[in-house]
Amino acid sequence: MKKIIALVLAVLFVCGALAACGGNAGNNTKATADQKTDATTAAKSDFKAGFIFLHDENSTYDLNFINAAKAACENLGVECVIKTGIPESNDAKQAALELVDEGCGFIFADSFGHEPFILEAAKENPDVQFAHATGTRAHTENVANFHNAFASIYEGRYLAGVAAGMKLNEMIESGKITAEQAKIGYVGAFTYAEVISGYTSFFLGARSICPTATMEVQFTGSWYDQDAENEAATTLIKNGCVLISQHADSMGAPTACEDAGVPDVSYNGSTVDACPNTFIVSSRIDWTPYLEYAIKATMNGEAFDTDWTGTLATGSVVLTEVNEKAAAAGTQAKIDEVKAKLESGELHVFDTATFTKDGKTLDSYMADVDTDEAFTPDTEVIADGYFHESEKRSAPYFDLQIDGITLLNTNFG
Repeated sequence: MKKIIALVLAVLFVCGALAACGGNAGNNTKATADQKTDATTAAKSDFKAGFIFLHDENSTYDLNFINAAKAACENLGVECVIKTGIPESNDAKQAALELVDEGCGFIFADSFGHEPFILEAAKENPDVQFAHATGTRAHTENVANFHNAFASIYEGRYLAGVAAGMKLNEMIESGKITAEQAKIGYVGAFTYAEVISGYTSFFLGARSICPTATMEVQFTGSWYDQDAENEAATTLIKNGCVLISQHADSMGAPTACEDAGVPDVSYNGSTVDACPNTFIVSSRIDWTPYLEYAIKATMNGEAFDTDWTGTLATGSVVLTEVNEKAAAAGTQAKIDEVKAKLESGELHVFDTATFTKDGKTLDSYMADVDTDEAFTPDTEVIADGYFHESEKRSAPYFDLQIDGITLLNTNFG
């Protein structure tokens, strides 16, 4: 009897061992898959994404990034680690290294001047993925874990310019100004291609609606200086500019417009709460789609674009709601009409038939796409009748000074 019991126990033991090793293929394959899924989920829930921002929430530019970082991390269920107030210096590298030490597998920086320091951190930490907004070097450095990203914001600025043109026409038709007085003022930070591309696309959008529009640009030499931006806008208004826009990050210019009762087209987010009587619309890049794409790829161990350009179609280029209190009647309908043409390819922002340089229409232009220290032109960017912005690399390289726009100063900071 003892032998029989022993034999039964032995058989049961072997069967159990076989089951544990996958002898019962149906049930245990599922169990193994579930265990792997649970392990992967656990690993992903522990994933950290780190972010380096030039300023804090008081900067419209940085707030736009901060909101996107939080949204992307929440959507993906990962921890969001944020560092604000990080200057464009070796402090950026130190912030990146601190994020590595904190266990971040993906690290993103938001300002142009951060790039060389983030690149150094990437070279020293090949197991961490680094991404940088507005940069120019990823496509030539060939560092596998370093990436650049931007978006075709020139299309968003063009649409915002359409709204400005609608307002100018309304002011002309009402007798508030003459056609010759349709002068726009623009507050710019630096004389970088990104800023030039932005104010030029805005101007072309406005002039597509109001053909007599001209523009004056005042630079501040800073991305964020509320007093300087307010002063620049005030100067432009005193010069006879009847509408103001900007590529700068504080509330300086919008506040000056509200105080003076001058219509304003902002950037990176609505200022309607602070400027209810003058704010018309704002264009911005929504960074959420890119951050979700890059973080998800990192989590899954997948390669992702070295140099990525978001578009209207990816939801990366967006406009705020139009403030009907300040905007001209029919503005939203006109924006929708023009947007459809941009998305279909019927319309191109930098159509060379719509602007001249020194009185001439361009059919060729060599741009500095593969940036070097001498900013040597290296790539033909005009074809099929238009300037191909943000197609050769994500960051803008349109740096032409076209007719109709006057620079009041040139401040590189």
